[in-house]
Amino acid sequence: MNRQEFEAELRRLVQANEGRTDNDRCLECTGCERCVDCTFCKGSKGLVRCHYCVESQRCWDSTHCRSSRDLLLCNHCTSSERCVQSTQLIRCVDCVGCNYCFGCVGLVKKDFHILNKPYDRSAYFALTAKLTRELGLSKG
Repeated sequence: MNRQEFEAELRRLVQANEGRTDNDRCLECTGCERCVDCTFCKGSKGLVRCHYCVESQRCWDSTHCRSSRDLLLCNHCTSSERCVQSTQLIRCVDCVGCNYCFGCVGLVKKDFHILNKPYDRSAYFALTAKLTRELGLSKG
């Protein structure tokens, strides 16, 4: 096999995988594609060992996430991307080990932040409730 043959076969394999829609060992998932070992997910693609995720893509070992992409070990995250080991994030990107953050980017091990600024617990919940309503977001 030479370089050209290798590249052609790799392209063929990638295209074949992208066109695949079947799930493997999933339970009670609906409208999902290319998921593995998931339960009760809906309208998602490429999830692995996720549970109750909705309209999410390429998440691993995450639960109850909605409209999110590329999460790892996250729970109850909404409209978030590329976050790891985090919980209750809304519209966050590249956060690691964070809890209760809204619109944050690149934070590590922070809790109760909005747009990367810290808030006390009660102020956080009051402001995020208002923002959630105004932005038309679901905490689902």
